[in-house]
Amino acid sequence: MKGGVAKRIATSVLDALLPQRCLCCGVIVDAAGAIYANCWKGLAFLAEPTCHQCGIPFPYEMPDGTVCAACTAHPPAFDRARAAFEYDDASRPLITQFKYGDQTDRAPAFGRMLLRVARPLLGVADLIAPVPLHRWRLIARRYNQAALLSSALARESGVPLVIDLMVRRRSTPPQVGMSARARQRNVAGAFSIGPADKAVVADKRVLLVDDVFTTGATVEECAKVLRRAGAAGIDVVTLARVIRPKSLSA
Repeated sequence: MKGGVAKRIATSVLDALLPQRCLCCGVIVDAAGAIYANCWKGLAFLAEPTCHQCGIPFPYEMPDGTVCAACTAHPPAFDRARAAFEYDDASRPLITQFKYGDQTDRAPAFGRMLLRVARPLLGVADLIAPVPLHRWRLIARRYNQAALLSSALARESGVPLVIDLMVRRRSTPPQVGMSARARQRNVAGAFSIGPADKAVVADKRVLLVDDVFTTGATVEECAKVLRRAGAAGIDVVTLARVIRPKSLSA
């Protein structure tokens, strides 16, 4: 029996014993990583028109390259940020089960979602890197969700992955419930890049990956570190982002 046929038979048997289920509601679906049609409709996928820099959606058509008022007044340290979908009541279970519930098998499906929105960023990226976890939190959680997303996106795109490019040298409190200003203070000085890795970053365009863009404080701080290390450009892609007036989330 040829390998391809054997693999298909094995997959069919496994699917019969352990059927694939929707990432959102658990209904049986046709393929791994699929989302039931009704759940798919409930997700607010993000697309153009958006601010060229921070990726916040515009409510109406705008010329390509338009930058929102908040980014014009206070340009971020990164060049562009994009997200696959809005972080809201519909998408929150997807993220929390992946991040805290050991649902790491979702990473390949999430990588394909990231690929859809990250194509323009990947076209100029020299390398992909995740936002790091502090070592104690990594030990407690056993995995870094940003690293899993980065790995999945690298496999989908072929762009090289540097999984340990950055270090979270200070254990910061969880940022849930913090204001934008408190988040900025919380992550200030929390990240670093080793001397050896500065040569990896120098004159390169880095695509930084995280799970959720809330106020942007974390990726902003990471971008500053990468700039100081000599990166030619920094783009950001996240699975989800909080959508609210930019004046409240900068």
